[in-house]
Amino acid sequence: MSPLALLLVLSAAVAHASWNVIAHGASRSGLPFLWAGSVVSTVLWLPVVPLTGGLGAGELHGFALGVAVSAVLHVGYMLVLQRGYAVGNLSAVYATARGSGPLITVIVAIVVLGERLSPPALVGVAAIIAGVIGIGFIDRGTSLTGRRIDPAIVFGLLTGAAIAAYTLWDAQALRTWSISPVAFMVGCTALEVPMFAALLGRRLPEGVRILRTDWRRLLVFGLLSPLSYILVLAAVTIAPVSIVAPMREVSVVLVSLFGAFVLREARPGARLVASAVVVAGIALLAM
Repeated sequence: MSPLALLLVLSAAVAHASWNVIAHGASRSGLPFLWAGSVVSTVLWLPVVPLTGGLGAGELHGFALGVAVSAVLHVGYMLVLQRGYAVGNLSAVYATARGSGPLITVIVAIVVLGERLSPPALVGVAAIIAGVIGIGFIDRGTSLTGRRIDPAIVFGLLTGAAIAAYTLWDAQALRTWSISPVAFMVGCTALEVPMFAALLGRRLPEGVRILRTDWRRLLVFGLLSPLSYILVLAAVTIAPVSIVAPMREVSVVLVSLFGAFVLREARPGARLVASAVVVAGIALLAM
């Protein structure tokens, strides 16, 4: 992996972890917050588009198709994730989603897209995925009853499939149609605004209220959330998606360590061990 790609992905992980820590709890507002977040993200990043290459070197129809499909996939991802949090254990949903998403991405990238990884890189990918899942299950608790399938696992896997879908589509869209990562992200957030508004229906005034009352957190969300994915999109244009997808999950490690040492969450030793496994995987990929 090139030093630039490594820097982009690790910077994306820091940005993702940062906005999650700072804006912790804001997403409990559900769809109204997601709508408001899309509005703020679009407004903040739209002026940046002309400064970062405009729409890119490709044709307009490619940009429109790439953005439209990606926006639908991202909205679907958020809806499935929210449903999972509503019916299952949060940490189990998160762990399953963030672990299975990169795993599916890697498999499809190798089998369908023809990407090839060296044996050390494959071991690194496996280490990162295993460490991320381990971190998520540290606080999982006992959510299984008898022989019933845990709904957290089901929706976690569905969320992971959604993550893999938008990651693979976005990578191919940027490469095929030479789209600028910033313009692509802004296009997606702009399309998410009417999509979330349609889902809100008569609850749209709740989103407007959140714009007024929670604007500080929304500014953090609107700045760092798109930035974290823009950096990922830039990375997939110069590095295999089968490497970028698992490495971006370093954000899970950063949030977990913040919880252990700042919030004094339980079992810090187990978190450190799982984090060390992820770091070892990153080292293998970096080589």
